Amino acid sequence: MEQINHKAGFVSIVGKPNVGKSTLMNVLVGERLSIITSKAQTTRHRIMGILNGTHNGTDFQLVYSDTPGIILPKYELHKSMMTFVHSSLEDADVILFVTDIFEKYDEDDVIDKLARIDHIPVLLLINKIDLATEEQIAEKIAHWRERFPTQAIIPISALKEQNTGEIFDSIVEHLPNHPPYFDKEELTDKPERFFASEIIREKIFLNYKKEVPYSCEVSIAAFKEEDNLIRISAEIYVERVTQRAILIGHKGESIKKVGTQAREAMEKFFGKKVFLEQFIKVEPDWRQKAQKLRMFGYGQD
Repeated sequence: MEQINHKAGFVSIVGKPNVGKSTLMNVLVGERLSIITSKAQTTRHRIMGILNGTHNGTDFQLVYSDTPGIILPKYELHKSMMTFVHSSLEDADVILFVTDIFEKYDEDDVIDKLARIDHIPVLLLINKIDLATEEQIAEKIAHWRERFPTQAIIPISALKEQNTGEIFDSIVEHLPNHPPYFDKEELTDKPERFFASEIIREKIFLNYKKEVPYSCEVSIAAFKEEDNLIRISAEIYVERVTQRAILIGHKGESIKKVGTQAREAMEKFFGKKVFLEQFIKVEPDWRQKAQKLRMFGYGQD
C-alpha cells in the first residue's frame, strides 16, 4: 500500500475554565474564532479551527478543537457542554492539556479523564508564564512532572505567543499519515451565523456582571447576505424579567452599546457592512430545558 505523504489529525484543547484555552486556539489557528474574556466558562461549544500548511516538506491539516472548561455540571446546559469535551477526547489524535501557572483549582477531574485514554499523546501546557518568575515556572514544571506522566511539558504564554512554535512542532510530530478531513479552503466547521451569535454573546460577557451573562443565550433568527451588506436578526434569551431589564439598561443604553460593539466586530470578522437587530426574550430556566438546549445547538456534536 502506497504511503500517504500527508499528515492530518484532530487536536483537542482541554483544561479547567479560564486557563487560556480559547486564546491558545486563536493563536494556533491564526484567526479569532473563540470568545476571549476574563470570565470563566465563556466557551460553551466545541469549536473547530482548521490549519493547513507544509512542515519539513510534508503537507498537513490540523483540526483544533476548543472545548468548554471541564466543570462539575450544575445545569443541563453544563451536561451538554461536557458532552462536547468527551467527544473531542474520543476522536483526538493529540491532546493539549492546558493548565495555568497560578491554577488553584483541583484538577483531578481533568487528570482522571485523560488517564482513561492513555493511548493518545498528551502535551501538558503551563500557560501564563509571562506573569511568573523563572523560579515559579521551574517549581510548576517539577510539580507536574511528579503528578502527571507525559512526554512533554511546555511552559507557554498564549497571550504573548511564547513557545507556541514548540507546541506546533510537537503536534505535527505526533500526527498520523492521513488525507485531509476537510476541504483545504475551510477555516472552521461552524457556519457564519454561529459566529454572529458568539460575537454578541462575547459583548454581553464584557458588558455585564455576575449571573446575567451566564443566563444569556443568543440565537440568530435571520442571516441574510446581500452584495455589500449582511442583515442579522438576533434573539437574546434570558431566564428572568429582571435580567431582561438589566440587559436593556436605562433607556436602552446598555443593549444599544452591546449592539454597536457586536456590529463593529462582525463587520471586521465578515468583511462587510452589518445591519443588526436585537430582540430580548424571557425563557424561564432555559438552561434546564432539553428542548431549548437542542434549539440552541447543544447536545449535537
